[in-house]
Amino acid sequence: MQLGQLAPESAPSDQQVIAATRAWLERAVIGQQLCPFAAGPYRTGRVRFCINAQPSPAGLLEELCRELQMLRDADPLQCETTLLIHPQVLTEFLDYNDFLDECDAAVAELGLEGELQVASFHPKYRFAGTHEHDITNFTNRSPYPMLHLLREASISRAVESFPGIDEIAPRNMETLRRLGHEGWRRLWIE
Repeated sequence: MQLGQLAPESAPSDQQVIAATRAWLERAVIGQQLCPFAAGPYRTGRVRFCINAQPSPAGLLEELCRELQMLRDADPLQCETTLLIHPQVLTEFLDYNDFLDECDAAVAELGLEGELQVASFHPKYRFAGTHEHDITNFTNRSPYPMLHLLREASISRAVESFPGIDEIAPRNMETLRRLGHEGWRRLWIE
């Protein structure tokens, strides 16, 4: 399966979802250095992969709340971050994008503002003002829709320790422009 495209109508197994997500992390996020902070937690096994089995956005929201609380209570040396992957829910990007407001509201309702936040990745991710096929959209395109639960303390440490943090997004867009669609496709050839 090429990254940035949803799986066929048959539901993938949890193992397939995790394998595709790991490949995306290794080849794109870490391999192309799209996130300079991803390698450490991934290589030390502190990324939690959670597959959502809920069939609706309401069920996903319940799962999100459970995962936020789980991450809050987890030892960061054991679980630094969570990828809540939901291959069967919110497969249309606009619906997913609208759902992000509910995610932020859940963080606030749980009293976790300033402690946790939710980042967004989707196979059809599209930044405002870009064309659907603009290669820069691929900086946030994952194999399946997912919510990335992050610790604010981790983000603060990263900001303090990484010179030029504001340059990451423009650098990522330039990386994707250099790579181009053909280079992106080659990342997924086994």
